Amino acid sequence: MINLRQYGAMGERVIGHIGGVVPGAVFPRRTNVKRANLHGDTMRGISRLKDTDGSYVADAIVLNGGYEDDEDDWVRIKYTGASPDKEKSKDGKRLLRSQSWEYRDNAALKLSFERGYPIRIIRGPEGDSRYSLPGNYRYDGLYRITASRTTFSKTPAPDGSPIEICQVDLERLPDPEQELTPVEREVASVLVRQEVRLKEEMNETASDPSEFADGESERFPTTRATSIQRIVRDAAAARRIKELYDHECQVCGMRLVGPDGKPYSEGAHIRPLGNPHNGPDVERNILCLCPNCHVRLDIGAVVIDEDWSIIVRAGVFGHDVRSELKRHKKHRVHEEYVQYHRDWWQKKSRPS
Repeated sequence: MINLRQYGAMGERVIGHIGGVVPGAVFPRRTNVKRANLHGDTMRGISRLKDTDGSYVADAIVLNGGYEDDEDDWVRIKYTGASPDKEKSKDGKRLLRSQSWEYRDNAALKLSFERGYPIRIIRGPEGDSRYSLPGNYRYDGLYRITASRTTFSKTPAPDGSPIEICQVDLERLPDPEQELTPVEREVASVLVRQEVRLKEEMNETASDPSEFADGESERFPTTRATSIQRIVRDAAAARRIKELYDHECQVCGMRLVGPDGKPYSEGAHIRPLGNPHNGPDVERNILCLCPNCHVRLDIGAVVIDEDWSIIVRAGVFGHDVRSELKRHKKHRVHEEYVQYHRDWWQKKSRPS
C-alpha cells in the first residue's frame, strides 16, 4: 500500500510525474488513487486535466477490464476510447454503437497524443491477469501515445452493422525516464560525474583511439543519466514479495540472516526485464529467492514445470532444492511467465 512516510507528501495533479509517487505504488481503492492525484476520477477510465490554454488533455488511464478490443502487453498497450454507459453492453465489454473522437474523453486523449504528453497508467484488479494485483490498484509508470486510429470493433452492433472505435497505442517509457526517488537522483548525479571524469582521463592518456586493440577503443561503458537503472531502490513489487515469504527462498527454503539480524533475499524475475524478454516488473512475475537460486534461475539451471515442480537441468551442489515451488496463497505466480522461462532455456539448450 502507498506509504506517505516512505514516499513523502504527494504533489498536485499534473501532466507526467506526480511528486512523491513512484511506479509500483499500490492503492486499495480508486478513491486512494484519486487522492494521490494519479487520476482525476473514481469511475471513468480516462482522466482529463485542463492544459495551460484551457483545453482538456488526458493525463492518466486506469486499465481495469476494459473493452474486448483492448490489448495489454505491459510494454505496449492497445487502448479503446470511452463511450457513454448507455452505449455499452451490460458487462461493459462491448459497444452497442460507434465511438467518436469528439466525445470529451476521447478528444482529450487525442490532444495528448498530438501534444506528445505522457500518460500515467494504473492497473486495476480486473485487468489482464498477468499483471493485475488482486483487490488493489497499482501505478505502473508513464507511457507515451505512439498512434491513434479509427478502426472497427471485433463485435458488430446488435443490428449487424460494424462499430467504429477510437483506439490508441501506448508504449511504456524506459525505466530511466520513470520517476526516480531522491536517493536515486543523487546516485544518478554521482554516476554522471564519474563518467565525465573517466572520459577526461581517457582523453588525457590517449589522444588516438587507434592505440587500443580492435573493439577496445572505449574502455569504459557510457552510462548517461538516460540509461541509469534503479540500482538503489528495491522495486516495490519485489519488496512486497520478499516480505510475503519473510525472505525464505521459494526454491530451496533457505532464509539468510546477517550478523545484524536482518534477513536477506532477492526478487528474481521469471521472465527477465529488458530486451529481448521484456518481462514486466509485477508480483506475478517475481520469486523470492536466495542469491544462489536467483543465479540458478537466471542461467536455466532450474526451471519450473507445469505442475509447479522444480526441474534441475544442471548440477546443483550444496543446499537441495524443493520438489515443488513454494507458493503463498496471496502470491499468484502466472503460468505464462513460468512457461516462457522454461521454453527459453529448452530452446537455448538445443544444438544449433
